[in-house]
Amino acid sequence: MSKEKQLLKNTIIVTIGKISTQLITFLLLPVYTAVLTKEEYGVVDLLNTLVSLFLPIVTLQVEQGLFRYLIDCRNEKNKQIEIITTVVRFIIIQTIIYIVVFLAIGSFIKNDYKYFLALNLIVSMFVTIFLQICRGLGDNRRYSIGSFISGSATVVLNVIFIVIFHLGAYGMLGASLIANLICVIYIFLGEKIYKFIDFKKYNSNIMKKIIKYSIPLVPNMISWWIVDASDRTIISAILGIGKNGIYSAANKFTNVFASLYSVFNLTWTESAAININLPDKNEFFSKILDVTIRFFGSLVLGIISFMPFVFPILINQSFEEAYLQIPILMIGGMFNVLVSFIGSIYVAKKITKEIAKTSIFAAIINITINILLIKKIGLFAASISTLIAYMSMFIYRFIDSKKYVTLFINKKIVYTMILFLACSIAIYYGSSLKLKILNATVITIYAIIINKNSAGFILQSIRKKVKKSQKS
Repeated sequence: MSKEKQLLKNTIIVTIGKISTQLITFLLLPVYTAVLTKEEYGVVDLLNTLVSLFLPIVTLQVEQGLFRYLIDCRNEKNKQIEIITTVVRFIIIQTIIYIVVFLAIGSFIKNDYKYFLALNLIVSMFVTIFLQICRGLGDNRRYSIGSFISGSATVVLNVIFIVIFHLGAYGMLGASLIANLICVIYIFLGEKIYKFIDFKKYNSNIMKKIIKYSIPLVPNMISWWIVDASDRTIISAILGIGKNGIYSAANKFTNVFASLYSVFNLTWTESAAININLPDKNEFFSKILDVTIRFFGSLVLGIISFMPFVFPILINQSFEEAYLQIPILMIGGMFNVLVSFIGSIYVAKKITKEIAKTSIFAAIINITINILLIKKIGLFAASISTLIAYMSMFIYRFIDSKKYVTLFINKKIVYTMILFLACSIAIYYGSSLKLKILNATVITIYAIIINKNSAGFILQSIRKKVKKSQKS
């Protein structure tokens, strides 16, 4: 099978795995919001947020270095064994250190869910490493199936534990733990990772290179946590855990949007790394950016325009305050997509320090605005601070990335999208049903018109770039 066909196949496989899992989770929102209290929903979300904070600190983000360095030795089995063995040995040592530290301070932590937090973090470490091994080896099929197993098992176990056995927050946390453990076992056996582990081939020089690449990503991930997740911590501390449950429900819609981009980003990051040094890189990256803006911008408009009809069906009435936050979060999500797109340039150039610098910049903005405004405007402070942080990061990265790739934006498309967005938001917060129906219809037609050639262009561009990389 040719490389371009394999890349297309991998993209389709990853898409099916990601979207199907997110769709199931999305459709079960009515169940979650009906069975769980706002406090229980908020607790689960907060603990998951803490796992996302501690994970990069414990792993030092070596999984990102693992993936990037495996890309460069796809046909060198001995090199792959050295890299994987070195990283797995490092993670085992980090796990032991983490357990010792937790046992030492665990008695001082007064929280009923602390053991779930500890165990979920350990399992998440190995899930992350094993999934990146799949990606690094070019096995996106296994990556997708592993992600799907984790997501679908979580959903099934959630239904069993919270609907049938009424275990509440304990049930959801237990479901996540078991599902991730199943994913670890599946990938370890399915990818035959044990064949890539030979502790005699541990290479300290490789570990130093990976650490050098990965360390700047730790403050980057913490910064992302501040931008994306500190809102929940601040909300829980100042407004209460129930308000965090509402904010979490609002973010579920943005999460679906972000997951769709992550599907594209899996293959795009790889393609960017392969083609970053080609002569026509400016044209190629600019065209892919244009397609990204068209598609994901249309998706934002579509979600906002159809939300008045979808929200009452999916969300329990006790969470209705979440409706007010969705447009702001969706716009922030769009800037998040653009930030990630440009971030692929930094990854391709292996300049992770720039990624960290821009993320820290955004994190400071986010947390400052959040703390200053949350007592005055409540949940809106969290949504607005996230939007401003992502927007600021995009502007910074867009200007800074010109040192490596010159990106051109189709101003006509951007201006028309801003106009439609302003109208859609005004109608969203209004009460006229006829205007909402008209708006949804117009947005659908507009999205079809500006995206009719996007899919074909992406496939054509990828084929051309892969052929060029084969020749070179």
